[in-house]
Amino acid sequence: MEFKVCRWLDETEFRDLLKFADYKGRTAGCSLFRFSPVKYRRNKLWKEDVLELLERVGAELDEDAKAKLEAFFEEEQTVYIYAAKGLGYIIRSQAYLADMLQEFREKGDVYYSKEHKGFIVKPYAIIDVIKKLKLGGLKIVDKSNLIDKRNAINVELKITLRDYQEEAVEAWITHDGRGVIALPTGAGKTYVGIAAIARLKLPTLIVVYTKEQLYQWLEKLLEATNLTRSSIGLYYSEEKRIAPITITTYQTAYRHAEILSDKFSLLIVDEVHHLPADKFRLIALKLLAPYRMGLSATPYREDGRHEELFKLMGGIVYFKMLQELQDKGYIAPYRIIPVFVTLKPSEAVEYQKLRREYQELAGGRSVEELLRDSAAGDETAKKALSILNSMKKLVAHSEAKIEAAKRIVEEELAKGSKIIVFTQYLTQAEIVARKLGAPLLSGSTPRERRRLILEGFKKGYYRVIVMTTVGDEGIDIPDADVGIILSGSGSRRQFIQRLGRLLRPKPGKEAKLYEIIAKNTFEERHYRRFINADILL
Repeated sequence: MEFKVCRWLDETEFRDLLKFADYKGRTAGCSLFRFSPVKYRRNKLWKEDVLELLERVGAELDEDAKAKLEAFFEEEQTVYIYAAKGLGYIIRSQAYLADMLQEFREKGDVYYSKEHKGFIVKPYAIIDVIKKLKLGGLKIVDKSNLIDKRNAINVELKITLRDYQEEAVEAWITHDGRGVIALPTGAGKTYVGIAAIARLKLPTLIVVYTKEQLYQWLEKLLEATNLTRSSIGLYYSEEKRIAPITITTYQTAYRHAEILSDKFSLLIVDEVHHLPADKFRLIALKLLAPYRMGLSATPYREDGRHEELFKLMGGIVYFKMLQELQDKGYIAPYRIIPVFVTLKPSEAVEYQKLRREYQELAGGRSVEELLRDSAAGDETAKKALSILNSMKKLVAHSEAKIEAAKRIVEEELAKGSKIIVFTQYLTQAEIVARKLGAPLLSGSTPRERRRLILEGFKKGYYRVIVMTTVGDEGIDIPDADVGIILSGSGSRRQFIQRLGRLLRPKPGKEAKLYEIIAKNTFEERHYRRFINADILL
């Protein structure tokens, strides 16, 4: 690629030309140069630098040289992206990328690998990296077949979304197909995820928390789209079939992340607040899927690890509060009714004894600090947590609580209500279920038995069911009028999940959530804290 300059060059112009060309001498009154790719790259130049100088000095190139130079620049400003199992993406280019990628390198999202002769990009960062490179004028060639793939699946939506569901999908698309959708329980988050699949039409992995959710997603995909059963794979237990749309659980995805890693372009994670857990976060780190959607009623974690969640999936791109959806009639109005009970004298004495022991061992440390210290082998922290658990059990099993629940159930049944009684402890749930003559749903309830109980509740054969924490997420509970919380973890998330089970729209229906609280215990403090924080609004 030779060119000539037939006017006098000053010292600066000559020196600048030598940054990307070799001087070959003079001929017929003109200076002759040959373009040098080595110099061009060594001096970290760009196409615009070269073309601007050539034009300024009046350089003459024949048609063949022009074509070769243009082809060189085309290749030079092309970035090739490859999938790399276990690593992420490899990007390679003749262009100098280090400065352009500096901000990602500082965050640990990108690093250079001599072995792979390119930059390694963490999967969750690839879309942002591509945007940065495109802004720099670079052409992207997707060799991974995961990023630019379009209309790979024939999937169409058969249902009409609610206005806020449409808004949620649009917000997610606007944010480059990454981010978390935060909607209250009962607001139809699943349909938002399904609509995203229909928009992108890409191979999709859906990760759910429980096997019940796995089957619920399957049913809703078949109900809301034109997909056939053969195009949806369940990667769980004995089946483990990968299809264009595949549904799996957190546990299975974690164990088989290597197998699943390069099969999907879209990753949807339901109940995404679980993702930052130490082992589950590996799902998001290993899955190459560039497009990501997280779904949750409560994405903010009490341990602060939601910041890590937002890094892995994208930040919150859309949310709606309960009050907004109530005002539009999508979610039933609700009332939270505290019912305060008093421990028996013998229970109160035992509680205060345990409380003193706990305070002495805890030494002012928070529960989070005790958990951390316990994991590190601190024996006093372990003993403190054991005593705290004993305090919780003592309060939960209080006779006054069970009697209050029985009284509320009798009053609400007389009004024609359908009732769910929530409790954290299986022993307490068994006692309450016996006293009320109600079926019990727990983690050990066989799937078919669980289905029959929920079907019976839906049809009104059962007017009361008792449920352990298995019902707090992952089970699609039929509409109920009344919830009674006998015991819980004190978690803001669990409180909202339980309320959400009751908030199914029905003309003239008001949802009521009774919370039975033992006075002068940690439960009363938790209740005051939640109310002061206005957790539902």
